[in-house]
Order: sequence, then C-alpha cells, then structure tokens
Amino acid sequence: MSVAKMETRRSILDAARRIVVARGYAAVGINEVLAAAGVPKGSFYHHFGSKDAFGEAMMKSYFDDYFATMDGIVADTGASAADQLMQYWQYFYDTQTADNCQGRCLVVKLGAEISDLSESMRIATQAGTTEIVNRIERMIANGVADGSVSVDDSPRTTAEALYDLWIGASMLAKIHASPAQLDRALAVTRQVLHI
Repeated sequence: MSVAKMETRRSILDAARRIVVARGYAAVGINEVLAAAGVPKGSFYHHFGSKDAFGEAMMKSYFDDYFATMDGIVADTGASAADQLMQYWQYFYDTQTADNCQGRCLVVKLGAEISDLSESMRIATQAGTTEIVNRIERMIANGVADGSVSVDDSPRTTAEALYDLWIGASMLAKIHASPAQLDRALAVTRQVLHI
C-alpha cells in the first residue's frame, strides 16, 4: 500500500473515531465520515471492502493507538510498576471523564452495539480488550516482582477484575454524567493492588 493510500486510510479512520465516539456506529454514515476526512465519496471501497471491514479496521486502529499509550507508560523505567499501573488508571480516568463523562473509549461506547451488529467488529473488540488485560496482567506481575504491588489473587484474575470494574464504572459515569463511579474505581484499584 502506498504512503498516500495509507495516509488517506488513516484520515478516514481518525475521522470515523471522532464521530463514532460521539454518536455511535449505526448512527454514522460513510459519507459523513468521508466528508469529515476530506476524502472523495467514491474512494471508500478503495480502502475498505465493506462497512464491516471498515468498522473492524476502525477498532483495530483504536486498539493500536491504545496499546501504544500503554506501552509508553510501561517504557518509563524510572517508575515502579505500581506507579506505572496508577499512571495507566489515571489515563483511563482522564479519557472517560472527558466531555462531561461522555468519554473517548470506543469499547465503552460501542461494546454492546457492535456485538449485535457485526461479528468481525465484535471479534476485533474481543481481541483488543483481551490484549489490554494481558498488558495490565504484566504490569501487575511486574509490580509483584518489584514489591511495589501485592494482590490477593493471581495477576491475571486481578487484571480481569480491575478492567471489568473500570468498564462498568465508565458506563455508569456516562449514565450519571458524573465521575463518582470512576472515583470509586480508582479507590478500589488502590485497595486491590495494596498501593
């Protein structure tokens, strides 16, 4: 794929993410995304074979950016694993309290919607969330190893429980338009990790 074609594809995906996170997947038309990206209407199928392929690519692009953020936090070798974990949870908190708790997380925004609409998008989201939990598990295991974290269960079980907690708190923060649930999630996370 040429550089120009990759840049155009990325522009479409970035525009889609901005629009979809505000309104949902089903409510957004391809022409609206292409207009926001400044791409001619007829070029969509040059970049994506179908709307499902487009949605799957959007989710994969979202997760790639998310993983890069997580990896950047872990790359801070001057911080303990506990500090890295709390930097991650603060990042999660900050993205979810953006725009009066409407958040910027496609998992929270689209999880239930796409699970019913598109099997390929559901699978991409499942793979992405599993990889997030894998990264959290490694951070917890590193914290146990360096003594900055202790957990009452395995790092895997703890990572899964914490991620579930934060996804649920994010959904409730949207419903209540208040960060109170995220504040509780942050406090519970500190308790679970004994930080």
